[in-house]
Amino acid sequence: MFFALGILISQFINELIKTSVQQARPSETCVLLETCDSHGWPSGHSQYMFFFAVYYTLLSCKGIGLVSKVRVKWAALFLPWSLAFLTMYSRVYLGYHTVPQVFAGASLGIVLGLAWFWVVNSKIFGYFPLIEESAFGRFFYVKDSSHISDVLKFEYDNARSARNNMAARKAMASKNS
Repeated sequence: MFFALGILISQFINELIKTSVQQARPSETCVLLETCDSHGWPSGHSQYMFFFAVYYTLLSCKGIGLVSKVRVKWAALFLPWSLAFLTMYSRVYLGYHTVPQVFAGASLGIVLGLAWFWVVNSKIFGYFPLIEESAFGRFFYVKDSSHISDVLKFEYDNARSARNNMAARKAMASKNS
């Protein structure tokens, strides 16, 4: 939930900067791509991907992400960063942005990802139980899993346990009838 909110804030900041700066996209390709009416600085795709890579890396290093095994962590963290760099490359290669535009987007994404992670984990963290217990939290099924070191394993174990309990209840019900 907080990651999605961070992405929305990041997108808002991107649009605010693009509207303020109004730097054009590459003139060589904007006519072909029909993007001459939009602004290119900073690259929103690069910003999003680097925001995601930073946030996911910090979550994983903190032990909240999907990866908890130290041996595998470097491999799992390779994927978001390689996708971020490939996105940067593709935006220039396809002619949607210039090199400075994608570097500006990447830099902004890194800064905003770091800042948002800090805000969530140092300022909002204490309110997680209140948010979870609020009417909003109950309506949208918000849950606080920040205290769980390996969320993926926790969810897997709980799903298996629930299935086994259901099977045992069905077996017990069929015996009694």
